[in-house]
Amino acid sequence: MIKCVYLSDHKQYPNAKINPTLLWEYDLNNFDFQQMRLIVIQRVIERGWPEDWRAALNLYGEKGFKEVIVAIPYMNTKDMNFVSQVFEIPLVKMKCYKKKQSQPQHWQS
Repeated sequence: MIKCVYLSDHKQYPNAKINPTLLWEYDLNNFDFQQMRLIVIQRVIERGWPEDWRAALNLYGEKGFKEVIVAIPYMNTKDMNFVSQVFEIPLVKMKCYKKKQSQPQHWQS
């Protein structure tokens, strides 16, 4: 279950499209959205508008979206906490969180 008003209604937008500027460096005429789903979902999380989120959720489904979220190797702290809350994924199950925890932290004053 998605805990976000803007995303829980994604099925009401079957014609939603992912903005091509999110994938600016790829040739979208030959782009395999299934093979490249990690890149697509990471870009949507980092820079996507509600239309991009709806399109990605329609394309990959909520389960597919969650599977990719836990496999993303890097996310900033804000995005990581957001998707953890919205998709009810514990941080400790996310690869990006584990990676962040294993890196030595600088002294903070």
